[in-house]
Amino acid sequence: MAAQPAPPRPTEDQKALIQAVKAVNAAEMFGQENELTFKIDRAAGIAVVRIVNRKTGELVEEIPNEEVLRMAEESNGR
Repeated sequence: MAAQPAPPRPTEDQKALIQAVKAVNAAEMFGQENELTFKIDRAAGIAVVRIVNRKTGELVEEIPNEEVLRMAEESNGR
């Protein structure tokens, strides 16, 4: 069986977005029932951030990456 290729390493921008998603989730900015999730849309080559209900997995909303970065900065008191 052939080895699967390793997934591409995240870019610096994607790393910053991942940290921002973690910060926003830790601050529970969308309440205890919702969380942000992060994925790469490989077809479009962009990061997608979604607000998802923790219990049901239902998609609540998709939001722009820039908005998540701004929220993370605000939660850190910058």
